[in-house]
Amino acid sequence: MATRAKPATHDPALEAQFAQTRTLSVALTATLSDADATIQPHPDASPAKWHLAHTTWFFETFVLRDHLPGYRAFDPRFAYLFNSYYEAEGARHARDRRGMLARPALAEILAWREAVDAALAEALPALPPAVRMLVELGLNHEQQHQELLLTDLLAGFAANPLDPAAWPATRPAPAPVPGPIGWREGREGLVEIGAAPDRFSFDCEGPRHRALLQPHALADRPVTNAEWIAFIEDGGYARPDWWLSDGWAWVRREKVEAPLYWRRVDGRWHAFALDGLHPVHPAAPVTHVSHYEADAYARWAGARLPTEAEWEDAARGLDPAAGNQLDAAGPVRPRAASRSASPGQMFGDVWEWTGSAFLPHPGFRAAEGAVGEYNGKFMSGQAVLKGASCATPRGHSRASYRNFFYPWQRWQFTGLRLARDL
Repeated sequence: MATRAKPATHDPALEAQFAQTRTLSVALTATLSDADATIQPHPDASPAKWHLAHTTWFFETFVLRDHLPGYRAFDPRFAYLFNSYYEAEGARHARDRRGMLARPALAEILAWREAVDAALAEALPALPPAVRMLVELGLNHEQQHQELLLTDLLAGFAANPLDPAAWPATRPAPAPVPGPIGWREGREGLVEIGAAPDRFSFDCEGPRHRALLQPHALADRPVTNAEWIAFIEDGGYARPDWWLSDGWAWVRREKVEAPLYWRRVDGRWHAFALDGLHPVHPAAPVTHVSHYEADAYARWAGARLPTEAEWEDAARGLDPAAGNQLDAAGPVRPRAASRSASPGQMFGDVWEWTGSAFLPHPGFRAAEGAVGEYNGKFMSGQAVLKGASCATPRGHSRASYRNFFYPWQRWQFTGLRLARDL
C-alpha cells in the first residue's frame, strides 16, 4: 500500500484521526467473545482479532520500528503471526490458518494495541513529514480493515446455524419500492480521471490521466432487492443466456441460486446480516453479489456495467462522505434511500461493480519497499468496484478510489448500478 500525497507540515488533525480510527476498530469488537473474534469462516476472510493485530503490526513495523530509535517490539513473535503478504518482511503464518490462532487471546492483542497507541501518540507530534505520511497511510489501511473486519465477521456469524446477531436491532418499516430506474446522461469525449496529486490517495489511484468516454448514461440509483427477485423469478440463475462462460460454470459448480446470505423461509426470501436474519427489504440495494452475477443481471436488464472511467467521471463533484456509511459500531446494512437522499448519490450502501479490470493507470509506478507491495502485485484477474458501502468508514473513499476483488467473490457489500450506450 502506498500514497501519492505530498509531504505536509505538522497538522494536529492527524493526531485526532489516529485516536478516532484506532478507537473505532476496538469498538467494532466490543460485543465479541474471544471465540467470536477467533473464527475464520473461509480462506478469504480473517478473524476479527487478526484484523486488530495486523493493523497494529503495521504501525509497529513501519513507523515505530523503522523511525523511533530504541523502540522494542511488544512481542517479537507477533511479526510472524500478523504480517499479511509483505514479502519484504519475511516469513509469515499461512493465511488460511489464521483461525487456528487461539493464542494470543483477544485481551493480549488489545493490550498490544494500547502499548503501540501510547508510543505512537507520544512520538507523533515530533515525527517528520515523511513519517507522518506513513501514519496517514496506516490509518487509511486500518479503515480498509475495519470494513474487512465487519464483512468477515458477517461471514463467520452467517455460518452459525443459530443465526446470531452481532448487534441486535429493530428493523425499520419497509420503505416504498422506488419507481423505475432513471438515466443520467454522462459526458463524452476526453475526461480526466485518477487521484489529484495534492491529497492522500493509494498509489493505484494515479497518475491522473485522460480517458475517452463514448456516449452513455448511468442509472440514477443501484439495483434493488425487488428488482433482483424479478431476475431470479425469470430464471436468472437457471438459464445460461445472460452469463459469461466462467460465470455460468461458477453458478453450476457452486449451485448458486441467489445473492450470498439469502435463503427462503416459509416461501419468502430472507437475508442474514450483522443484526440477524430478516426478510429481504425490497427497496434496499441488493448486496453480496459477485461480478459474475452483476454482469448477468445487467445483460438480463438490457444494459451493462459502467466502465470505471464512466463511473468516476459521473461521481466528480459529488460528496464522497454522504450516504449510508460507517460512523460507529452498530448494525451495518444497506438501507432503502430516503426521500431526502441527494439525487444521483453514488457513495454508500454498496460498492458498485464496474466492467473494468483492475489494471495500472498509464504511468503507474509502485512505491519502493514493502509498502509498495499492497496494490500493484494484485493487478491481475480482478475487477474494479467504485463508491463506498455501509461498512466503509465515512470519509475514507473518493471518486478515484479503486476497490477490487476477483469476479466470484461476494462476501463484501457489493452491488451494482446499470449503464447503457447511447
